[in-house]
Amino acid sequence: MSRKILVMAHMGRQEAKDAARDSCLQLHEAGLVPVISRDDLEALQEDAVPLAPVEVIEEDVSLREIELVMVLGGDGSILRAAELVRSVDTPLLGVNLGHVGFLAESERSDLRESVEAIVDGRYTVEQRMTIDVTVWQDEKKVLHTWALNEASVEKGDREKMVEVVIEVDRRPLSTFGCDGVVLATPTGSTAYAFSAGGPVVWPEVEALLMVPLSAHALFSRPLVISPNSMMAVEVLTRTDARGVLWCDGRRTTELPPGSRIEVVRSPKAVNLARMHRTPFSERLVRKFELPTSGWRGPVPPHEAAARTTALPTVRGEQIAERPVQELQKSSVGHEMPHGPDVPSHRTRDETGEAG
Repeated sequence: MSRKILVMAHMGRQEAKDAARDSCLQLHEAGLVPVISRDDLEALQEDAVPLAPVEVIEEDVSLREIELVMVLGGDGSILRAAELVRSVDTPLLGVNLGHVGFLAESERSDLRESVEAIVDGRYTVEQRMTIDVTVWQDEKKVLHTWALNEASVEKGDREKMVEVVIEVDRRPLSTFGCDGVVLATPTGSTAYAFSAGGPVVWPEVEALLMVPLSAHALFSRPLVISPNSMMAVEVLTRTDARGVLWCDGRRTTELPPGSRIEVVRSPKAVNLARMHRTPFSERLVRKFELPTSGWRGPVPPHEAAARTTALPTVRGEQIAERPVQELQKSSVGHEMPHGPDVPSHRTRDETGEAG
């Protein structure tokens, strides 16, 4: 049975369309079956440029037959692909054609190498935590969705702050007016939460994040919370300011006053394909172009394994033999001398009265 690879691209960009065409050709020549969506096929046919034989998802091929999804674009394209494969465990391999592209595995210049890795099966699968998001209104569940990066509660009116109370494990923490609150995963820590001043969390760390946006409060620090906890935000009714919920910047719903948003860890992860076992710290430096000049690297193994340098032992009799003047000179906390020409603290006379 032929291996089937779904190719998804941001068809609004010519660079992505060219990359999709090249990828399909390379996959076909290697004996694999390139698969694309009907909309993407029509977008590619508009250019009147030859296209390798492809099959159409959900027409010729079911989603469960796909071995891997190759995503050509930025993080937004990868989030769109994650929605598509939510019902299956198909991994995503991103080739960055956007700006930062934190979720992508490689860059446009590595496109041929990426396809070769897929053909040879030279990739591993990394699981990324997601969150379940539930919205309640008038004690009724009105929405249940999910997010890979974050669920953000934002003000619905530009001229008004949204009044909220934040909560962890069904216990209120603080109430304030703000522009919103970001409820994120470690994957989302380098996205919206990062822009709001939240911490960068390594992907393998199991945690949830709560980051207030421009909060009018003394206590508005980003919070790192247990993955087994439940985070919640309630839109207060003391004003008529409404909110808006965004999940991964793609799915949205209105939040009238009185709405309650609950976020917990989802039992279902998103699978990302990796060609290289690049440390996250290296990815962080490369994506944000962080300065690392002056770095000398780790200590060589033979030096790191050396014993601790021996220090001379100072015995009590050695200290006793040292002159008094030397002891005073080396003492950190010895008493300052007093005299007629030396300013002193208040002293007591022989009667015990302060002088």
